[in-house]
Amino acid sequence: MNGRPLHAAALKFFWGPMDCGKSTMALQMNHNHARQGRRGLVTTRLDRSLGPQVTTRIGLAHTAIEVTEGMDLRALVRDARADGVGVDYLICDEASFYDVEHIEQMAELVDHDDVDVYAFGLATDFRAQLFPAARRLFELADEVARIQVEVLCWCGREGRLNARVVDGRVVREGEQVVIGDTVDTARVRYQVLCRRHHRTGDLGG
Repeated sequence: MNGRPLHAAALKFFWGPMDCGKSTMALQMNHNHARQGRRGLVTTRLDRSLGPQVTTRIGLAHTAIEVTEGMDLRALVRDARADGVGVDYLICDEASFYDVEHIEQMAELVDHDDVDVYAFGLATDFRAQLFPAARRLFELADEVARIQVEVLCWCGREGRLNARVVDGRVVREGEQVVIGDTVDTARVRYQVLCRRHHRTGDLGG
């Protein structure tokens, strides 16, 4: 499609901690592909805005399709094509919050429908354990890349892990997915820490 050889599509997973620019990169990639005449769909799940859109902390936003439990990404693409709307690629933001079955569907879209799939998300949760969807992406993706925008812990070391902070304290138990942000005034928020301070729960000053 669009000058690309048939069956050249790929599933790519771009990951990193909070604040490293995953959603910004997702929107930039969508922009770059659209400029070249490629047609794509932008999807997300549980964006911080709680709306059907991809938002970034630097102020960019784009409308998106909210991926819900039980949604079939294959049907989404195939229905669009049946309606005469070409789909060359998918941008899947917050992919770590998708179901494992959604990841299987992404792989099928690449292998059988020649659709490029670009997934963006966290690797690990607040306990430093892999999200199930992220684990499956690591297993299935043709390419896995850590986003290189440096995020720092308060101590100056590289920030690698996302701590969940409730009422000013790092918590170790709770639901795997709880929506929050990085603002200090939120009752439930997230803070990127180095491994040492994630393990000790030290939030610095």
